[in-house]
Amino acid sequence: MTDSKFVLIDHHPGRSAQTIGLARELGTDPELIHQPSVGVVGTKGDSQCYLGVTAKVDAIHACLKSRIGTAQGQLRLRLVQPEYTIATSDGIRNGTREMRYSLIGREVTHDALCEHLEATGLAGTIAVVACDKPPVGTLAALLEHNQPAIIMSDGPIHPGRDPQTGEALDIVSAYQVAAHPDPAYRHHIACHACPGIGSCGGMFTYNTMQTFIGVVGMQPLHMVAPASDDPRRQDEFPAELVKHLVNMMETNLRPRDIVVRDSLRNAMIVAMAVGGSTNVTLHAPEIARAAGYADFWREVMTPEEFNHLSQHVVPVLTDARPYGKYSMVDIDQVGGVQVMVRELLEAGLINGEVMTCTGETLAVQVARLGTGRADRKVIHSVEKPYKPTGGLRVLGGNLSPDFSAILKLAGVEGGLENGVFRGRARVFEGEQNLLDALDRTPERFQNHDMIIVRYEGPSGAPGMPEMLDPTSRITALCRERGIVVGLMTDARFSGGSVGLVIGHVGPEAALGGPIAFIEDGDEIVVDLNTNELTCTALQDPVTLARRRAAWDRVVAANGGVHPNCGDADTRLLHRARHTAVSATRGGGLHPNREVWVCKPRPAERSGFTPSNIFKPEVTRAF
Repeated sequence: MTDSKFVLIDHHPGRSAQTIGLARELGTDPELIHQPSVGVVGTKGDSQCYLGVTAKVDAIHACLKSRIGTAQGQLRLRLVQPEYTIATSDGIRNGTREMRYSLIGREVTHDALCEHLEATGLAGTIAVVACDKPPVGTLAALLEHNQPAIIMSDGPIHPGRDPQTGEALDIVSAYQVAAHPDPAYRHHIACHACPGIGSCGGMFTYNTMQTFIGVVGMQPLHMVAPASDDPRRQDEFPAELVKHLVNMMETNLRPRDIVVRDSLRNAMIVAMAVGGSTNVTLHAPEIARAAGYADFWREVMTPEEFNHLSQHVVPVLTDARPYGKYSMVDIDQVGGVQVMVRELLEAGLINGEVMTCTGETLAVQVARLGTGRADRKVIHSVEKPYKPTGGLRVLGGNLSPDFSAILKLAGVEGGLENGVFRGRARVFEGEQNLLDALDRTPERFQNHDMIIVRYEGPSGAPGMPEMLDPTSRITALCRERGIVVGLMTDARFSGGSVGLVIGHVGPEAALGGPIAFIEDGDEIVVDLNTNELTCTALQDPVTLARRRAAWDRVVAANGGVHPNCGDADTRLLHRARHTAVSATRGGGLHPNREVWVCKPRPAERSGFTPSNIFKPEVTRAF
């Protein structure tokens, strides 16, 4: 371990002075200040999601400290004090303009952690993450740094329970009663929806991404699902994490040895199988970029492959919220994420030969954990799944020429009979206008309306907010009246959103994408037989040209920015306005809108041939 390129502190007295002082304050041996450094990082924010992180960081730091020293058998390493990044509370900020900072928070976490890892010269890192944006920013920074590192998610919150009815509750339950006429009832649900600490408990974006990080190999699988307050997270897991990190340092096992093409494919397939959040298609390209793949949708998995796998090969295995009954804590009680991984391994749908942070292949890790079989209630088998097809679908068509639009099919509650929806466009210039209409005139929404919310993309908002508030109100409205109302937007959704909701439509309106040219009353067609999202009026070249010319005139008269775009009135929002890339490239902030790739990888191939999955007799993804 002493040959690390990150032995940056030499014997210069000026550079040594503070490290000696730090060693004394931290209670470690000053003789170790010239050794490779190790440390713990975590995330903090204004939310229950982050309240449990500090205790785990402290426990891991104490475990590291107890192992470090100059005596025989101890680790000769320099211990670095814990470092934290900041984050936004999605749950508190949904439906507000502050939500624009949520996805940007992924980028801020990435930047801050990159500065810490590189400037501090960490040769080994354990990260404790919570919510859904900080883990992705953390993983991206660890991949760029590419020194031994391991992640532990802090864990989900326990479900709430209505003391009057016994009904299980979560934050989505509270958003879905936002339009209820009785303020006392709304307050009652709010008081009981989120007890204790931990991140959202359903198969929303947090648990989708923690499962993704576990399957991609950067988190031990059995650490994904236990609740934030599970005593193992402070009593057992810290020593395991330190053990794995030491092994990674001794064997020089690095993140980019783990996060490779096949492990990324594994993680995306599992995201389909858990009926995961649409945000996974936004985060996977950014993780892949940091791992050296310039274009996830070309080098890792094509849209055609994605849809074929989700449509014909990979079923949904979990009866989980928001589309089902159970929480991540329930999944942990019947064996955890590793049960789903075993199911998919045995069915030949994922590759078990990829390396993981435990120093084992994925298949060996699953076997060592003594993984059981599906209980067929919370977790179902591949042979008898909860739903026969995967939970996600990407769409092309004349409204999505980037092939960026994403639908969480697992959460659709109606309107796609025979795989087709036809509706009338109801256009709203921004989320707030829609929320105002849902508050004041909910009766105006009719069966088979397709709500269009635009100028909320990465550049237009700026920041691409998620829309749990309006989607939850629309879901409640549809259930109450027995109708189907769809929503499509260039923004994104919470993993807790259900219904016929389509996000990431691109190019976004602010950049002159076709969604900008839709008018009230236009026919919108969603066709899952062809995987297309279409505005019938825009099929006419004359109509399209006329509407585009009118849009161009408005933009030119407003200095090059459409007046319906949100204000970019802080440095971060200004940065997003001018540097955000499209959803298909991850929606991140990159100069000149060109995605920068960390040490691009040479061409690589496993035994998998993409064309094989299109043969009806072949059901394996590898």
